[in-house]
Amino acid sequence: MALEKGWIEGDESGKEMLLRVLNEWPPFLLLPPFHRLPLRVGNVVELVGPSLSAKTHILIQAAISCILPKEWNGVHYGGLGRLVMFLDLDCRFDVSCLAQLLKHRIIQANGSSSKVPSEQNDGGLWTGHSKKNSSIAYDEELFALCLRRFLYVRCYDSFEFLATLKTLRFRLQKEREACGISVHFLMIDSIGAFHWVDRACRPLPHEGNNRKSLSLQSVSETVVQEMRKLLLVHPMVVIATKAIIIGDKNSAKEVKWKLRKLSTPDTSYVDNVKSNTQHVPYDEYMPSVWQSFVTHRIAIRLTGEHCAMGENKELSVYLSEWLLPPLKFSDKFAVLGDGTIILL
Repeated sequence: MALEKGWIEGDESGKEMLLRVLNEWPPFLLLPPFHRLPLRVGNVVELVGPSLSAKTHILIQAAISCILPKEWNGVHYGGLGRLVMFLDLDCRFDVSCLAQLLKHRIIQANGSSSKVPSEQNDGGLWTGHSKKNSSIAYDEELFALCLRRFLYVRCYDSFEFLATLKTLRFRLQKEREACGISVHFLMIDSIGAFHWVDRACRPLPHEGNNRKSLSLQSVSETVVQEMRKLLLVHPMVVIATKAIIIGDKNSAKEVKWKLRKLSTPDTSYVDNVKSNTQHVPYDEYMPSVWQSFVTHRIAIRLTGEHCAMGENKELSVYLSEWLLPPLKFSDKFAVLGDGTIILL
């Protein structure tokens, strides 16, 4: 009886518990479009938008904010000083883009970026520095340290993706022991990369009564299951991009009718869910098991507008809207030639 009473009493008060949790996992406001709500470990954020809507660029900027330290040699960088695990399912990630943007953020924090002219390139999403940048001093030790905090894995199909998820907790444990810090962001670019290929393939028959047939639905269920297990061992914020096709109100009914006509065995993903905003209508194609796993959803798209910044350069204007939880306002932003995201 005494042992049971001691177990119930606990060893800290509610105030002490809150102080400990907020100190270990503080809420962190990122750059736009994540700045509206603080993200905590366990959140699963889905960044949806059509191609060329700066989704990967936003991921990179969020990753840089994570791997940069809060302060280094007396200079304030405002980062988290944590690790990032980046799973590249799109297989188009450019590490030179990460390096250039990271270098610019370091120079900017040291007050040198204002002296460096930047040139627009690649649709205004990002650009390398001009030749004058090579003569500007920056902390190379910090640059190398931050790059070591960026963990990268490329997957070419669903089998490699599943294998990575099943072994990821062991790698994250090794990285935490080696670096002394844990992973804060698990980034996936993009979560729907293999959806249509897997959907076109016939389900593989099972080899025994104890194994399920390998199909689109079973793959999605396993992905979510493995990610749930991973978050229990390594609490993180998950941010996943998803490419969408913006359509009209009748497109969802047409796609749903065509899928029923095909009479595929995987019918769970036929229940398309429309976005809950009238500004960004799109057809949801991910299975419901993934949709229920997502806690936050942001839609991003090009507006077709342009704004003049600096030397009369026209920059594309993007629109971001929170679909989950639904917020009543939206944000317009642009990406400067040096990669900086600014609200308009």
